Amino acid sequence: MIITALLLGLLVGALLGLVGGGGSILAVPALVYGVGLPLSEAIPSSLIVVGAASAVAVIPRLRRGVNWRLAAIIGAAGVATAYLGAMVNRLLDPRVLLGAFAVIMVVAGVRMFLTTKAVDGPCALPGGGTDWRRCLPRALATGAVVGFLTGLLGVGGGFLIVPALTLVLGLPMGVTVGTSLVIIVINSIAGFTAHLSGVPIDWGVTGAFAASAMVASLVAGRLGRGLSDAILKRGFAVLVLLVAVYVAVRAVLA
Repeated sequence: MIITALLLGLLVGALLGLVGGGGSILAVPALVYGVGLPLSEAIPSSLIVVGAASAVAVIPRLRRGVNWRLAAIIGAAGVATAYLGAMVNRLLDPRVLLGAFAVIMVVAGVRMFLTTKAVDGPCALPGGGTDWRRCLPRALATGAVVGFLTGLLGVGGGFLIVPALTLVLGLPMGVTVGTSLVIIVINSIAGFTAHLSGVPIDWGVTGAFAASAMVASLVAGRLGRGLSDAILKRGFAVLVLLVAVYVAVRAVLA
């Protein structure tokens, strides 16, 4: 079990380091079907893994810049909804949750196939500044949605945050990945505390998974700067769609 956790942690950490998200959406299926944890334990464990790996992955990107104010606003908006998502999680059957997870994975995989370009959004000003009066409502709404999914499904939300920052808010790609990773850390902490009460955690497995994910995210974050963004996104999309099919079949047959 420990060896499996180490290997899967490498995969999750590499995805976080390369594309600023995406590893979180694979962490729960990896812990449930790869390591064998029950879903109730896999969700908080995945948040530990994703939060730790994201914190390490952002280190090589600090020089490129992180929009700390925007990260704080979106992250803060998601704290309360993360607790709401955790409350809903306890009311739903695990098969329903895994089915919802599969649907979100399909949406994320399809989105990664599409070519997306940053556009001028409410946060962007011609001189490179930020229009906070126009930006704030969308930033708060983005944080609320991502926070709810974090509490409900145990995902850091990077696969939603990256397109939201570039397409909805108009943040330059140069700081999108780093900002996304900071938000994932905030969401992961909020989601974990929301799930903490009454849930046992296998700290040996979780620690091994998190340790390998942190190492992989740091290495991948440095290597990813020399790789084609299109190749990374399409490769990730294929992997996510394959895992989504597997999760959906297991949820139906469970």
